[in-house]
Amino acid sequence: MKKILYIGNKLSSKGKTATTIDTLSSVLATEGYCVKSVSSKKNKFLRLLDMLLSIIKNKTWADYVLIDTYSTQNFYFAYLSSQLCRVFNLKYIPILHGGNLPNRLKSSPKLSKAVFNNAYINVSPSEYLKSNFESLGYQNITIIPNAIEIEHYTFKSRTIETIRLLWVRSFSEIYNPKLAVSILKILQDKGFETNLTMVGPDNDGSLEATKIFAKSLKVDVSFTGKLSKKEWITLSKDYNIFINTTNFDNMPVSIIEAMALGLPVISTNVGGLPFLIAHNVDGILVSPNNVDAFTTAILKLKNNEDLKNNLVTQARKKTEQYSWQIVKEKWKSILQ
Repeated sequence: MKKILYIGNKLSSKGKTATTIDTLSSVLATEGYCVKSVSSKKNKFLRLLDMLLSIIKNKTWADYVLIDTYSTQNFYFAYLSSQLCRVFNLKYIPILHGGNLPNRLKSSPKLSKAVFNNAYINVSPSEYLKSNFESLGYQNITIIPNAIEIEHYTFKSRTIETIRLLWVRSFSEIYNPKLAVSILKILQDKGFETNLTMVGPDNDGSLEATKIFAKSLKVDVSFTGKLSKKEWITLSKDYNIFINTTNFDNMPVSIIEAMALGLPVISTNVGGLPFLIAHNVDGILVSPNNVDAFTTAILKLKNNEDLKNNLVTQARKKTEQYSWQIVKEKWKSILQ
């Protein structure tokens, strides 16, 4: 039995959205791996300390150390964790996250090389990050996409009479949640019966800012806060279009889930999204921060049922390649 120490921000119990450390740890354990995951400490300094101490405590126990690696402040967590792994000759595997990670490679080239060139292997969930890394000279990268347990996602065919928009993400400025409110306002001003529900916890104060913005526009938005995966999947049955307004992104699981559920997806054409969504084939891509592009795409779906049906059928087919039953074989091939 292979033993895995997983380093990342395990903060779902603290009101944050469940991330890869939560989902991947769980499914790897069901496959027979022995997995320890850290850290769930809310304070950043204590969380970093917990990560580093866990590496020290498990230096003779772990066969592999998985490290969630992001572009922002948590990049330094990954840097310090990876270098401590090097001290103990531990095989560490950065799991690459975030559409802005390529910019980190450019802004912190020395630290990036220390992390990624010395890794056992780097795991990218998308061709987007892999191609960006390779363009800067990194070679030891393999693609293992984010996975879903697709049997939990029942496909539902939807009609679009009243426009019912669903937005699912943590509230962060980079995800541009206010744009969703602007879309609602424009559609209502055009005379279309439209409503919007936004699902997710606050990350940087954007939730309250979005609520204030909605109030200033005098539109009624339903804010659910954080929901469990089961809860938002149940909620999704009442909606007929999924919008993704982000300015930076990689391969968000929420979009894969929406595609699996039969929700037509309209997303900004940024980061890894064009590697996930084929425009006018299994979703619609629009330019970022463009309310008119979103409203045009929404009305296009409303007025063209054949297009909508084709998009959701192809999207469901695509998501089957993200089934854990397929993706787990890729993990097994590197965790031998």
